[in-house]
Amino acid sequence: MPTLSAFADEVMDDFPGQIEYLVREQVKGIELRFLDRKNILDLTVGEQKEARNVLRDHDIRVSAIGSPIGKVKIDEPFALHLERFKKAVDMALFFETPLIRVFSYYPPAGRNIGDYRQEVIERFGAKLEIIKNTALVLVHENEANIYGHSAENCADLIQALGSPQLRLAYDPVNFVCEYGIIDNIRSCWPLMKSYVAHVHIKDWKLGETTGCLPGQGDGQIKDLLQELKAMHYDGWLTLEPHLRRGGQFGGSTGAELFTEALSTVRQLAEQSGLSLR
Repeated sequence: MPTLSAFADEVMDDFPGQIEYLVREQVKGIELRFLDRKNILDLTVGEQKEARNVLRDHDIRVSAIGSPIGKVKIDEPFALHLERFKKAVDMALFFETPLIRVFSYYPPAGRNIGDYRQEVIERFGAKLEIIKNTALVLVHENEANIYGHSAENCADLIQALGSPQLRLAYDPVNFVCEYGIIDNIRSCWPLMKSYVAHVHIKDWKLGETTGCLPGQGDGQIKDLLQELKAMHYDGWLTLEPHLRRGGQFGGSTGAELFTEALSTVRQLAEQSGLSLR
């Protein structure tokens, strides 16, 4: 049975306000990305402790660290980026979540990221080496312009590394809004589903500039929920609607529209016979 989570920074900037909203809407998880407009990887020790206290006081679990790791050009210094990855590891351990969302690098200007496959694999190998004695799992999200922009490349990355500590975060709309794929359940999902350990829910109408309510766009959200029911998926469903604005590092929805999106997801799940926590 999946559990609902949210990128609550789409609701408001204020972190205590984000948590109060989730409690009010009976959402049990949060994907930590921006807290009071500050990226999760940039929190001070004091801010980390304060945030964890708020989470514990309201019994909200962290579904994943929504890190930006891998959203840099592959020709940028890796040592510096690896240090930032270690911060993501620290955050996952501190906030008691096994999952860290990651990406697989942009190409240098004017180049094709496919030409850098081996370096992408080596960089992921270095990250896996760092977490090998932990229970942490990296969940790679399909995203435009990175190595894992396609279902084929996402599957290739998992197969090349061969580690249970590297899985996939499935985002159907990243295939729609960037590449015009409106049949992701037929063309993308079959290649990735065996490796999926995390799911993001948002929807998008092809050609639009912002998201739409789940089930009203080309993301095949209801079909995805039916697939999750069939495979007895027991992970998180993290809502990320982007109803006001979507961008490279986040989005905005607002409380009223986010509530509408939550209601719609719950209705679609019920219609699909998928029970949600």
